[in-house]
Amino acid sequence: MRLFARARDLAGTDELCLTAEQPVTVGTLRTILLQRCPALGPLAKSLLAAVDADYAADDRVLTETNEVAFFPPVSGG
Repeated sequence: MRLFARARDLAGTDELCLTAEQPVTVGTLRTILLQRCPALGPLAKSLLAAVDADYAADDRVLTETNEVAFFPPVSGG
């Protein structure tokens, strides 16, 4: 799992290896991530997820080969 921007800063790393029993969803990984990295608490409700570079909802079922990333909302101009 990859972390970007403020999520990376709060977690103190840009990559984590998490394991979970199959089937696992993005939401399950989010819960495990927040338990493992409580410093991410302030971002908990706003963290976005991507699976293989596409935005993903919490109900997305994952496979072992999916690359998952979490990041805060981005804005630009």
